[in-house]
Amino acid sequence: MRALVQRVSRAAVEAGGREVASIGPGLLVLVGVRDGDGEAQADRLARKLLALRLFEDADGRMNLSVGEAGGELLCVSQFTLYGDTRKGNRPSFLEAAPPEAAEPLYERVREALGAQGGLFGRRMAVSLVNDGPVTLLVEA
Repeated sequence: MRALVQRVSRAAVEAGGREVASIGPGLLVLVGVRDGDGEAQADRLARKLLALRLFEDADGRMNLSVGEAGGELLCVSQFTLYGDTRKGNRPSFLEAAPPEAAEPLYERVREALGAQGGLFGRRMAVSLVNDGPVTLLVEA
């Protein structure tokens, strides 16, 4: 599994012309599931995301987790994190898990994080204000 994590001052997801989730300061987490991933990878990813120290302490150092900083979390499924562009200009998504395998693992991560979420498998508009900017790629 793979997650693109952005520290945000705010983020929101719209689907079908209506807002389905929004957060204030916290983390926007785009979650990709690789074909063959299972519950162990989902659990490891969730633990890693909750432990990441991406928020500043009283000394201005990134030393606090999202929970310690009182931040919120927003998860969005993102199969395109497994897009392969090594050959040609059109990405291949052969490494991405099929939707029926990916959805329960995405939901497992989202629930473990206590995060709001986008709508799995739907076209969505994600808006955010990246704080820092801080963006990391996390793999489990």
